[in-house]
Amino acid sequence: MLPLTARELHTALWSAADEMRRVMSADVYKDYLLGLVFYKALSDKMLVEAYDLLNDEKPESLDAAQIAYTEALTDGSWGDLSQELNNRFGCVIHPKRTFTAFYNQINGRTFMLSELRQAFRDIEAASGGIYEGLFEDFDIDSKDLGKTPDKRNEMISSVIKALAHIDFNDYPEDALGDAYEYLIAQFASESGKKAGEFYTPQAVSQIIARIVTEGQNTKYGFTVYDPAMGSGSLLLQIRNQIKNDESTGVDNKKAIHFFGQELKNQTYNLARMNMMLHRVPGTNQHLRNGDTLDADWPTDEPTNFDAVVMNPPYSQKYDARESLLADPRFAPYKKLPPASKADFAFLLHGFYHLKETGTMGIVLPHGVLFRGGAEGTIRETLLRNGNIYAVIGLPSGIFFSTGIPTCIVILKKNNPDRSVFFVDASKEFRKEGPRNYLDPEHIDQIVDAVLKREDVEKFAHLATFEEIQGNDFNLNIPRYIDNSEEEEAIDIESTFFELTKLGQQEAEVDSQLSKLFKELGICFDEKVTA
Repeated sequence: MLPLTARELHTALWSAADEMRRVMSADVYKDYLLGLVFYKALSDKMLVEAYDLLNDEKPESLDAAQIAYTEALTDGSWGDLSQELNNRFGCVIHPKRTFTAFYNQINGRTFMLSELRQAFRDIEAASGGIYEGLFEDFDIDSKDLGKTPDKRNEMISSVIKALAHIDFNDYPEDALGDAYEYLIAQFASESGKKAGEFYTPQAVSQIIARIVTEGQNTKYGFTVYDPAMGSGSLLLQIRNQIKNDESTGVDNKKAIHFFGQELKNQTYNLARMNMMLHRVPGTNQHLRNGDTLDADWPTDEPTNFDAVVMNPPYSQKYDARESLLADPRFAPYKKLPPASKADFAFLLHGFYHLKETGTMGIVLPHGVLFRGGAEGTIRETLLRNGNIYAVIGLPSGIFFSTGIPTCIVILKKNNPDRSVFFVDASKEFRKEGPRNYLDPEHIDQIVDAVLKREDVEKFAHLATFEEIQGNDFNLNIPRYIDNSEEEEAIDIESTFFELTKLGQQEAEVDSQLSKLFKELGICFDEKVTA
């Protein structure tokens, strides 16, 4: 059977959760589907690698690979085979616990959820710790799956059966990773506001990634940091902007080091799976489950990065304790962001970890551009230091988590003329249903404008420091770009002429009606009253 096209693969993966979709919400069943997709991908790759090691060729099918893999247990080749698989994958799946074996057990009515649990435990316990705690949120005893063990077994079996016909070895690494990203986006769409915790729309990620990598030296191990990484989609977008060195054959994409932190354990594990399915080497993943604002991280080398990217939760409360004023992330600004709005706290944390030659892109609500108090003081300090490089106003309705308009703030540590480039892209979108979308032409228009830093009527403006100072360091975009539509001028003389003409026409009609009524013997007298 021919491999599915990318679109067919996406549809097949999404359809695998049809049974779950009937009884639970997307934010619940996503952990089960994504966990099983990840496990199948790992299992399929391991089966084919094992067959190749045993026979020096690729198998005709996963079933053929499963047979050879099972026979290795008894023919004396298991010891060397398992050691080599562990070297390549960081773990070894027992032959009776591969995804293919589970599918065969379901058909033979011998499948037990306890074996799936054990398979997860074996992987998590593998040496090196890369898989530690990866399946913590896959609760096979959850009543969401069914009220009884048999019902839960039946539910998981339905998903395994729906995925079984897909061989992930038929697809290149990027295709499988993109399919996983597609699923994450679909869950975000169904989950609504809850999705803001783990997904940044790809169009926004592309804008940020293209800007922060522009002009950077990517040959010797580019480093990127996301202190609120969610599913890691914004981090991974950086790979698409890094070009390989054709003259030397160096794969610059494989040299990227990803640093990320995420507060929620569930989302942290999702990011780890996302990295693995995009085949990011374990040595290049530096991910942490923790509270970004509570305690600074990373504090070991490296602590500063070529790029910082972020889409933090908007206007979140945080512990604005006085001791943070001595924290080097916040100390230069003399004041802390208000406890009810952590927007600038996230910005300052990320900016602190930016290299002198680096670029940072962060998505925030428009309030950071004009709110006063401590935020106004922080904004003024950043502007006086020339750190705010560009402000991009995005359309409303492009995020799953909020319908409000947002902006991307671009920061640098080396902007000596202290100018700020403004883009008003609030009208650059395609509407589809209740949401708005940025298409490739919109993305190109925004990125090209930022890179050129030239005025475009009703769309972009390069504001000097003196202009910004004259606006009391208020960065509200309408102060710098007027994108309002001009009202059509009204010709008063022509309008009165038309009104007079209409009056004359009305009088003529009344006169004609009066004559007709008289001919019919009907009195037509407007002056008669009841």
